[in-house]
Amino acid sequence: MTTGRSGAGVVFVMAMMCAAAAQAQSKQAASAPTFNKDVAPILFGNCTSCHRPGQIAPMSLLTYKDARPWARSIAAHVTNGTMPPWHADPSVGQFANERRLSDAQKGTISRWVEAGAPEGDAKDLPAAPQYAEGWRIGQPDVVLEMQEDYPIPARGEVPYLYFEVPANFAEDRWIKSWEMRPGNPAVVHHVIVYVRTAPPAGGPTPRGAGAAPGAAGTAAQRPRQQPLFTFAEGTDIPAGQTGGPPLPEGERKPLPPGYRPRPRGTGSSIGGYVPGNSTRTFPAGTAMRLPAGSSLVFQMHYTTIGEATADRTKLGLVFTKEPPKMALSGMALINGGLHIPPGAADHKVDAEVTINRDLLLFSMTPHTHVRGKRWLYEAIYPDGRRETLLSVPNYDFEWQHEYQFKQPLKLPAGTKIHATAWYDNSPGNKSNPDATKDVWWGDQTWEEMMFTSLTFHVLPATPQTAGKQE
Repeated sequence: MTTGRSGAGVVFVMAMMCAAAAQAQSKQAASAPTFNKDVAPILFGNCTSCHRPGQIAPMSLLTYKDARPWARSIAAHVTNGTMPPWHADPSVGQFANERRLSDAQKGTISRWVEAGAPEGDAKDLPAAPQYAEGWRIGQPDVVLEMQEDYPIPARGEVPYLYFEVPANFAEDRWIKSWEMRPGNPAVVHHVIVYVRTAPPAGGPTPRGAGAAPGAAGTAAQRPRQQPLFTFAEGTDIPAGQTGGPPLPEGERKPLPPGYRPRPRGTGSSIGGYVPGNSTRTFPAGTAMRLPAGSSLVFQMHYTTIGEATADRTKLGLVFTKEPPKMALSGMALINGGLHIPPGAADHKVDAEVTINRDLLLFSMTPHTHVRGKRWLYEAIYPDGRRETLLSVPNYDFEWQHEYQFKQPLKLPAGTKIHATAWYDNSPGNKSNPDATKDVWWGDQTWEEMMFTSLTFHVLPATPQTAGKQE
């Protein structure tokens, strides 16, 4: 039995311990990250371009009220790297448009959730980012749109369709920024915009690559050159709607009424749209040329949504006031003859191109469909040295990125760009439409592609490269 004095001592000690614990908890709470001071700047800078009303993300993260119900989900997706979406190997290359969060930012979000996701003091909340209600690139210099409201059926497969949109500028224009705006985003899977140049006076445009883009003078005045690129055997676009050899008889599909084929003379691409990526502003001092008299061709991939509707997509363009220091061009590196056997879990497909002029490589955009699993790009230099340019170890069809190099890569003439893509056509691929089928090149997501878009600038010819002219 304790005495009154000793019992009072125990009570006093317990009270002191409780007070110390409460003080420690108070200090811990005071040091915990809050939404207003610590988390909101991370979300505003990295997430709200998609996570806001009217955009593709399932919820808004512009306010504490918006974000609080999703706190644990946010922490989980940030920790495992699925958000923000970015799929390049962090050990290879540096990219101007990288979306990856730092370890410190991830830690801040995790500690915020562990502390109960407190809101914090209102005075600590930074101003929310302002997003333009209209054009994200600012007011375009010109808006070009499809010349019809194209009807989309309620169900069924819609092949790729091509819509020619006249531009017909009397002089060359230089594109600084572009923005695609689908008329009906619910049915627009993607858009690729191609340039169709006017045929020269006296005859059609000759087939094949010739002088570098922007070369002056008539065909008779210009010296003959090697093509800018030499593609390895099989790395091309043979017969078919968008590429690949003719399909086996049983795989061919009839074309629907109102089909819009690809116009003859369609050339290189200036860019494209996929959900979450609808704009492009080129680096300072660069631009893409839109030749005088040319038109644009919209390649439209539509998906049905269970009800009949229509679409009329438009493109906004901002031009430079003067010709740029560096003219950018685009090209595609593909293997149109791919064939993936049934059940193959790690099927490899290669494509390769040799560069015949010195150039600067600005960006690469890999593209497969739902069986694509990873990509690797290497430069093989004239001296035999190999360098990895881009590695995408976990390709995600739902998030297709244009990987824009922080510093453009200088590739000398004679360099080969070798692309390798791996595909999972096995039952273990949850996105696989049918693991028992052979897979060929095709437009629809249940078919496949091996396609890379490259953006580059051709450097001025040196005495060494000029000597390669024929």
